[in-house]
This record gives sequence, C-alpha cells and structure tokens, in this order.
Amino acid sequence: MLRPTKILVPTDFSEFSDRALRQALDIGRQYGAKIFILHVIPPMARYAIDYAITADAMMAAEEQAKESSAENIKAQSAQFPQSKDLEIETVIETGAPAETILRFAEEQGIDLIVIASLGRWGLAKYLIGHVARNILKGATCPVLLTK
Repeated sequence: MLRPTKILVPTDFSEFSDRALRQALDIGRQYGAKIFILHVIPPMARYAIDYAITADAMMAAEEQAKESSAENIKAQSAQFPQSKDLEIETVIETGAPAETILRFAEEQGIDLIVIASLGRWGLAKYLIGHVARNILKGATCPVLLTK
C-alpha cells in the first residue's frame, strides 16, 4: 500500500493546479507527508534572439518571473487552511516543465506526484496536458492525475 512521505505538486497557478494542490494536501495530512510545490519557468533564452533581448534584460526578466512565481505560490497555498498543518517546501525552477519536474522528483526521492490533467495554456485546456502526459510516461513513482 502506498504511504507517501514526499509529495510533489507541480503548479501553473491555474484552477486545475488548485485542485491538485487540495488533493495533495489532503493526502499529505492523512500520511504526514512533506509537500513540495514546484513551479517551472520556461527558459527565456529562446526569446533573446526572437526579440533581440540583451543578456542583462533576460536575466532581469527571469529574476522578476521567479519573484512573481514565489508570490503566486504563497497566495495559492494560503487558499487552503490545511496547508498550515503540513511541512511545505516551495520550489521555483527554470527549464522545460516536464523534464524539470521529472528530474526534481528523482533527485528528491518523491513518492507521489499529484498533477492536474489540464493546464493553463493553449489546447492543453481542452485535452490532457502535454506536461501531464509526459509526467505519466516518465515518472518512476506513482502519479495521481486530477481533474
């Protein structure tokens, strides 16, 4: 029987991610598990050439994105009173979302990934998200896909 001690919840701050976080918090409270809330910022380097952005401007934009993401995670967690009773670590990484999530899960020895089946962007709003699909295919631990 699965008794998770470390639960990873990737978030894109959508309502779908809120549902995944709520589910993870309930499971975490039941088993006394540590919750990792992870937001992945896509690399901005690809925009440097397209929009002629300087390296300094790109670094400043990435730093601003990290600060904004930290505030969003704090606001998202605050929606759930049960989060105060659990050990929660927030993490912000830069990279390709699916690959970064899988690498983080492996490095941290995550027992369970709770991820929204739908995402915030493009067609992923209507079909199973490509990030969630890649997590399902690549994860070495159980994955709970939420609606």
